Amino acid sequence: MRTLKVFLPILLVTLVSIASGQTITIDRSKPLNPAKFIGKGWTIEEQDERSLSLTTIDLSKVRFETCLKDGEVNIDGEEKLKRLKEAADYIRLDAKVMQTLLSNKKLIPESWKQKNGEPLYIFFDGTIFKDSDGVRYIVGMAFLNKKWDWDFIDLSTQWTVQHPSAVITIEHW
Repeated sequence: MRTLKVFLPILLVTLVSIASGQTITIDRSKPLNPAKFIGKGWTIEEQDERSLSLTTIDLSKVRFETCLKDGEVNIDGEEKLKRLKEAADYIRLDAKVMQTLLSNKKLIPESWKQKNGEPLYIFFDGTIFKDSDGVRYIVGMAFLNKKWDWDFIDLSTQWTVQHPSAVITIEHW
């Protein structure tokens, strides 16, 4: 177990604990290929290296982080990413984690489907993609029309409480 001492900036944030007890294994022997995963011309601009070191994840330790401060109803993706990075105790889960979950949909906790009766769009900010025009994106998944699906979203998009990022804390690393 690693012990890290970090300075945490004060952010007013909402954490939601997911109770499932499932552990998934992420195959890191084959790096994510953005051209195969999304399409020709796509690249990976940055990744959370700590997430890339994870080979197993206890889904009960995953938290959904909105990065909304008190009184905010939305935030743009670049600001959300900045706040996630400033909260140094968060490991931003990467696109390979999402890919693993979507390959094993039965392992995705039921509680991940919705919040307050609305679909929950879960994002994996540990991988930042860039298209051929230089626009930055992240990938996310949601349970829509009775099935799990995924998409990529431009970081200039506005995010709400229904658009959290999947993270784990360093204490669960």
